[in-house]
Amino acid sequence: MRKLFFALTLLGFMTSAKATIATPNTATTVASSITQDEEAPEQSASFTQELKSRFIEGGPGFMGIVLICLILGLAISIERIIFLNLATTNSKKLTEGVEEALSSGGVDAAKEFCRNTKGPVASIFYQGLDRVNEGVESAEKAVVAYGGVQMGQLEKNVSWISLFIALAPMLGFMGTVIGMIQAFDKIEAAGDMQPSLVAGGIKVALLTTVFGLIVAIILQVFYNYIVAKIDSIVNDMEDASISLIDILVAHKK
Repeated sequence: MRKLFFALTLLGFMTSAKATIATPNTATTVASSITQDEEAPEQSASFTQELKSRFIEGGPGFMGIVLICLILGLAISIERIIFLNLATTNSKKLTEGVEEALSSGGVDAAKEFCRNTKGPVASIFYQGLDRVNEGVESAEKAVVAYGGVQMGQLEKNVSWISLFIALAPMLGFMGTVIGMIQAFDKIEAAGDMQPSLVAGGIKVALLTTVFGLIVAIILQVFYNYIVAKIDSIVNDMEDASISLIDILVAHKK
């Protein structure tokens, strides 16, 4: 009986010891999970903070100019994208409307239809219809001439975007060269090659290059989209112009 009581006592002691040992581990696990949950927002916000700190470390001189290139390039890009999207029209529908207006109401009705339609294609059609009384050849010359004017409107300010694309990395490289020169000046003044003397200058120099390349990459994406959009509109204008001349020739017969 005493042996049974002793065995039960020993078993209860071992069970309580295991629970005591497990309790700190559980508490530690809970505490670590809470700490990880608290650190998650900090990690998500660290990218923006790191970007800001790196930008400030690059110095206000060249980094400010690179930032201005980015702002101006994005402003021009957004303005061009909005303009090109508004300039996009359904040329097939416009051509059918002009042909129907010519058949029912004559040239004046077709000109009124073009006047009420937005876009460069409608403007080209209007100029061609305005010269149709002088002959089909005069209308064709007017279409070609005014097509060049509309193409110039589509390509307006696009050259500035290409300028900022080239200027941003060049400014970054210039900042890198100047930073390296400053680093070697520190070595010359100290008379000793110590990594701590040049590490800061080299880091600042490389940061200007990185941000210059980032700006150029961002603007290059917008530039390619704008150029592709302009090419699409110009091809549409050329096809529509040929269709208009064909309609005018058929109307004169």
